Amino acid sequence: MKLALNIIDWNARAPGLGEADQWLSWAQAPYAIDPDSPQAKLVELPMMTARRLSSGSKLAVECGLTLLRRHAIDAVLYTSRHGELERNYRILNALANNQAISPTDFAMSVHNAAVGNLTITAKQPIVSSSLSAGRDTFLQGLCEVMCLLQAGHQRILMVDFDGTLPGFYRASLPPHMPGWAYAAAWVFEAGDQLRCETAPGGTKDESSLPQSLQFLQHYLSGKADFTVEGERLRWCWRRK
Repeated sequence: MKLALNIIDWNARAPGLGEADQWLSWAQAPYAIDPDSPQAKLVELPMMTARRLSSGSKLAVECGLTLLRRHAIDAVLYTSRHGELERNYRILNALANNQAISPTDFAMSVHNAAVGNLTITAKQPIVSSSLSAGRDTFLQGLCEVMCLLQAGHQRILMVDFDGTLPGFYRASLPPHMPGWAYAAAWVFEAGDQLRCETAPGGTKDESSLPQSLQFLQHYLSGKADFTVEGERLRWCWRRK
């Protein structure tokens, strides 16, 4: 598989990382993200909307609004491996204990809740979709971006995110698997600034970073060539 595209802009949030210079410093001298570090203050997201969103969706909509304010976007893709797992756990826990289900949790428990709230808050009826593909969610999202570009869309906003994983699941998950909320967003357009070719390989081992933050780290480091390991393939990138 071969991909080629241009990155016009980006924005990201994770514990202790919010400003562009913080991310650039982190990419040049990587360190483990501390889940106990505070998230940066929300700037674009209205307070009443923020109160209704889960930890990951809150960051995803904030990043999306930031880039929508800077660019004319004609299609949006949100990718998330776990989606609204926080809400779904609360619903299941309530059912298991014969408790009433929160109407907000029920209404906002679907996978496209974040991208739906983005277009509603921005008041822009943009073509939008939501995708999940396990460990390779981010990389498969890039394939979807290519499809949108080939369909004639000029500028694509893609936001990859996940929320805080409920503690209930931690014992069943790999120890290095990140469980903190983050979001990473890009504006893509057609071009050959970045080229990717997949190769046999990949790894079954969980990384301490989500794929999207691995990609962002390599991209911001300025490396001419870098690789992001998928579950079954190695995604080998080259900067023009």
